[in-house]
Formats: sequence, C-alpha cells, structure tokens
Amino acid sequence: MANRIMRNLSFLVMASAAVPAAAQPAPNRLGIAPSAQSQDFVANKQQFQLHSLLTEQRHPRSFDLSTRIAADTADGLAALLSVDEDITAALQGVADDPARLAALEAASRDITRALRDGHRLYFYGTGSTGRLAETIESGLWRPFWQRTAASPAMAKIEARFPGLGERVRGEITGGDRALIASLEGFEDIPEIGRLQLQDNGIRPQDLVFAVTEGGETSAVIGTALAAADQAGADARRTWFVYNNPDAVLRPFERSRRVLDDARITKIPLPTGPQAITGSTRMQATTTSLYVLGVVLEDATRALLREVLTGDELAALGFNDAGIGDRLRGFAAIQRTTAAAAPKLAAWTDREAASYAAGRHATYLATRALMPVFVDVTERAPTFRLSPLDTVNAPERRSWIQVWTPSADGAQAWQALLHRPFHGLDKALYLPPFENGIQDPYLREAALRGLSNAGDEQQALYDLSYSPANVQRSGPQAGDAGALILLGDEAHADANRAWLHAFAAAGAEPVLVSVSARPVASDVLADVAALPRAVPVIAVTVAQRDAFELNQTIALKMLINAHSTGVMAKRGRVVGNTMTSVQPGNLKLIGRATWLILSHVNAVLETPAWREAGGSTTPLGYAEANAVLFEAIEQRRNAPGAGSLPEVELSVVAVLDALKAGAPIDWNAAATHLRAGGLSRYLAPYATATGERAP
Repeated sequence: MANRIMRNLSFLVMASAAVPAAAQPAPNRLGIAPSAQSQDFVANKQQFQLHSLLTEQRHPRSFDLSTRIAADTADGLAALLSVDEDITAALQGVADDPARLAALEAASRDITRALRDGHRLYFYGTGSTGRLAETIESGLWRPFWQRTAASPAMAKIEARFPGLGERVRGEITGGDRALIASLEGFEDIPEIGRLQLQDNGIRPQDLVFAVTEGGETSAVIGTALAAADQAGADARRTWFVYNNPDAVLRPFERSRRVLDDARITKIPLPTGPQAITGSTRMQATTTSLYVLGVVLEDATRALLREVLTGDELAALGFNDAGIGDRLRGFAAIQRTTAAAAPKLAAWTDREAASYAAGRHATYLATRALMPVFVDVTERAPTFRLSPLDTVNAPERRSWIQVWTPSADGAQAWQALLHRPFHGLDKALYLPPFENGIQDPYLREAALRGLSNAGDEQQALYDLSYSPANVQRSGPQAGDAGALILLGDEAHADANRAWLHAFAAAGAEPVLVSVSARPVASDVLADVAALPRAVPVIAVTVAQRDAFELNQTIALKMLINAHSTGVMAKRGRVVGNTMTSVQPGNLKLIGRATWLILSHVNAVLETPAWREAGGSTTPLGYAEANAVLFEAIEQRRNAPGAGSLPEVELSVVAVLDALKAGAPIDWNAAATHLRAGGLSRYLAPYATATGERAP
C-alpha cells in the first residue's frame, strides 16, 4: 500500500510541475463551455493554482482515513494524531540547526528589546493563521496578564513597564468578525494587509510577525511588505513565518517578493503534507503557534528577569528551559496527546451520532474558550458546514455552538478576546476597495465582505451561557455536549449547572480536561453523580509554563483530531481529502479544481475502470476548472443540488459523463451523489488489494 501511496503522491507533484494549467485544452467531451470566470482563472490566475505546494499533498499516514475511521474510530483518530509526529521532527530539526535556532533566539531578543522600549508586537494572519494571531494575543498573552494581575509581582512589573499587557496585538484578515467565518475575497487582496496595519496603529518601531501556512497568502504578504516599507532596512522589525519550503514557493511571484526582500527576516517551518490534504489548520498552524508562543514566552521571561526574582518568576510559571529545549519538549506533548485516541473515540462517536440523528452539539469553555472557539469556527469552511448561527436566525443551521459562562453576548466576546471587539471601519477601507482593486471579480467579492465586517457584527453572535441562549438553543434529547477545562481551572458553579441541565434534557455530555494536574476530585464527583455515564477525556501535560502554551497546544491537537474524525465519520472527508471544501476564494478555487482533477484521474487509472471502458484520456486542469465553475452555478440553481459540495458533485458528474460517453447530466449526478455520498460512489474502483482510488 505504501508504494501505491507514494506513486500517487509523486504523480500529483509531477503532473503539476510538468503540465502548465493554462496550456491544457478544454475539449468539449463533457459538454461544458468554460465560463468567462473559468477562462480568466485558468489563463490569468496561475499564481493561485497551488497544487504543487507541499502542504497541498496527501499524507501517507492518513491516506485512507475515511475508510479506517468508519471501521474503527480509535484507529482513525490514531492515524490523525500520528501525523503530528511530523511536527516533532520539524521542531527537532530547528532545535538541532544552529542557524535556524539562532534566528528564533534573535527574534526573542528583538521582542524583549521592543517591549522594554515601549513598542508593540503585531501578529497577523489569514484564516487559520489569523486565528493563530488572535490566539497569541487573546488565548496566551492577555490571559497571562490577567492571572498575573492577582500576583504581588504585578506592582513591580507595572512600575517598570507600564501597560505591558496591552502591547501585543493579534489580527485576522477582515477583523474580529472574520473569526466567525472568513470574509469573501479578503485574503486575495495585498492592500488589506497595509490597511489593517494602519487601522491598528502599528508604527515603524513596532515588530510585525506576518504568518501564512502556505507562504503565499496575498493579504499576509501585503502586511509583510507594508511593515518593511515602514521599518526601512532594519530586518529586525518584520518577520515572515511560513510552512512550505522556499523551493516550492519560488514559482509564485508574490512569494518571491518576500523571500528576496532583505528587509524581512524569514522563519521557514516546513512540516510536510497535512493530515487532511490542504487543511493547514492542523499541523502547519500547530507548528507556527507553538514556535511563536515559545519565542514570546522566552522574550517575556528575559524582560521580567530585569525586575523579578527567580522565585517570583517561578510563581508565574516561568522556568529555565531555553527555546531549543522547549522545541525538543514538544515530542512529549505529542506522545501524551496521541495516547488519548482510545478515550477520545467515545466523544467522537457520540458527537457523530448526534449529527446523524439531526441533533446538535454545545461546548462550554472558560479558560479553554479561545482554542475551542477556533476549532469550532474552522469546521465551517473546511467541511462545508453552516457557520455559527446569529441571534436572529429563524432556525438553527449550525451543527454546533460554543458557550462560556457570561451574562450576555457582549460579556462573552470580552471573555473570548479580553479586549473590545474590533471591526473594520468602512470609511477607511471602502475607497481603496472601490478604486484600488482592479480585478472585477475580486472587487465585487471584497465589497460584499466589507459589508459584513463592521463593529455591528458583534451583536449578531452570542456565545454566552445565559438564560436567553438556553431559551433560544438549549439542550435537547440526543444532543452532544462537552465541558472543556484547561489548565488550573476551578470547577465553577456554571459548569455544574451546565452538566446537570444537559443530563436532565437527555443530552449526552462528555468531560474534556487538559492540565498539568489530574482532574480535580470535585469535578469527577459531579460527573459521577449524573444519571448516565459520562466519558472523561483527561490529558495531563506535566510541564507547567507561564502562558499555558503546552496545555493549549495539546488541547488544540486533541480537538482538531476529534472534529476531523467526526466529519470523516459523517462523510465530509473522502480518503484524506476535503472534498466538501467551499471554493470561496482564489486559493480554494485552485484547491477544488485540483481535487476534482486528482480524484477523477485516479479512478481513470484503476483496473476496474479500464476493464469496464478501456483507456480514457485524463481530465485536464482547464476541463476540471470549467466543470467546477459550472457546478457552482448548478448548486445555486439546479433542483436538489443546493446541499451538495461542488467538488463531489463535479467528480460524479465527470465520471458519469466519461462512462456514458455523453455530456454531463447534472441532475443524474446529483441523484447518484445523494444516494450514498462520494466514498460509496468511488468504492467500485477499489484496486485488487482492496485500496480505494484516492
């Protein structure tokens, strides 16, 4: 099996390198005339045809995930969590490389210097890395200072470094509203990076960390270049963090601009293919979050050493481990998390069963709110789910909701961000969007996104565990629930009330805890007193650190595997590909096109296909893209197609047409897809050894 997997991986990479997308003809054997938008994408958007990137390849360890997890949930989760071993290897490689380790140590010193001199740190990203940036500020930095405020050491810190807790800003492309769901078109606009830099008041002496998993995101590149323009020749001011090797990025002009810019310091953190193809919310983002968190914590310790004693630092959670030691220490975190797969399976099975029965899930989190919220909101674009419901939604469309003990929505946002909500002011962004975006398709999408990016968006989303929310969308029989605890979190009355309310309603709660200590006895006693058995997933990460980074990373990996496992069990993953992806920006249009092409051509190579119909000319990139854009229209307009993902509908439509030697019949394709999903449709094309066509 391994040989076949590597052959398929090699085929994908070689095909992308050897056949320029724009050079491939679009023969009319499918009866599809390429739309103007498709012709424009194939001819003019090669810079967004990213299938050659390492992060877009299929990972051998999770290659047959959908089959494995359907047969054995724990085995499928173990496969997902095993891919995190690539992070261990990547971080070990950095720790063992004197030059790369020295770059991180230099970043730590520059952060210390900037904070000492009263300057700010600005972390910026798009999508998953935007949520990473906000996690650094609102999930690590601000909670640390909130805890430190209760310490006797705080007076000494404030006297020497006034306002230190306010000097880190994490920003996502599109502002805080984009935490719920990315805003259409924004990530493809370099100019928005400069505008958000200006909007956040970032100055030439501040440090900017522009973070992109792929290394090619236009908005992040725009941020890095704008910051370098501010700072001039001083490369200590602007840092570019990415997860693909330089060699695979150089074909892309916008990436070359950063790689060749001496004013920008590069931090490459390649981790290889992701557990779910292209889903960089997993290994790539985990790697960057851990590295940047370690560097920030190291810099903060160095700064506070100037005013605090060793005992005072230890009381805040700091220890003497250097950056290299912390990077090597990730291996223990990964092993501990992976060992939880058998226990995690009970939660995954419960939640998947609830969704299968048409029920919903609710998570309650306090200190864990940011990593939990991030995982939940990232499910929508990855697996084609409805985003979180608004307070005025006439019916529940989102499968899941996240609550935190707060009186109302405004307090819940404060609990999440630990600062005021920040939307985009149209007065700043509208003129550059209207006059500066030349591409008409991109301009139209960006203007639509801007209309949903302002401060008023805060009131539309209520994350509070409050009477109003309980009345609106409280637990029902058959719902799934999870109480999620992080770090040294006290068992609050709200947690007890939530557990009892869920149990009384006939819902199925679980308890999840990630801490440096075992679960507290009072928590276990409350769980044991419930009328039905409650699974307990407890992960003990022994090392305590000041920012609770180790525990946060362990929880992230745990929930990422769980949510991916749930979606795989619900048919939202085929093999290890995100065939339910929503092609809402140029990168995702390119990814969707490549998924159509690779799934179809893999089937055409199988013995089952050739025995039935002989040899068939492979699908070309332009053909696949034309079909995708037509599928987007069909999904909007064709009866019964509205709930079907474009990639899956396209794969079935193309294979049906090639099998029949006739033009695509969208209605027939929709009927076949609804009958059993893409995995079942592809099952007859399994190889003689029982492997599925990828």
